[in-house]
Amino acid sequence: MNPSPPAAPRTLVAGIGNVFLSDDGFGVETARRLAERALPAHVEVVDIGVRGVHLAYQLLDGYDTLVLVDATARGEAPGTLYVIEHDAGGAGGSPSPPAPALDGHRMTPDAVLALLGALCAGTGGEPPRRVLVVGCEPASVDEGIGLSTPVSDAVPEAVRLIEELLCCPEPGESAPRATAGGISTRGETG
Repeated sequence: MNPSPPAAPRTLVAGIGNVFLSDDGFGVETARRLAERALPAHVEVVDIGVRGVHLAYQLLDGYDTLVLVDATARGEAPGTLYVIEHDAGGAGGSPSPPAPALDGHRMTPDAVLALLGALCAGTGGEPPRRVLVVGCEPASVDEGIGLSTPVSDAVPEAVRLIEELLCCPEPGESAPRATAGGISTRGETG
């Protein structure tokens, strides 16, 4: 009997945010535009919006890489794009994160990943090996529909940046660093 070939590593690109809070809709709009592009077969793009609990359960289907696309306030000029590698190696004796509150409209990426960790522990599943955040500095997250001009202008560049990440997914493989329209930083979350 011949063993079946290993499945190709799967990647999930998840646009998150609330389209009723101005620039918080950045992730949703970027995912919408990215879904219109020709992507490798192993890449799935979803508009998660504010359904963080849904994202955690979807990740139980087994993904090697997760790319979260979200408005990310880090103090730079509005429209600045960031690529942040999430520190998934929080083991090593650190205490378990508190169980996330299951408020589907307030599930931050960290809360989603904490819920996923709890779900994986309970089901024997595996979380994604690698988690990246492609973020954009918002101008406003006040109530309102539509992105501000600098954030709207950053969406095509974010699509290009994500496409580059999908082509070079491993650290050290010419991952993109600089972006037009602002400073791009790499850092860790955790």
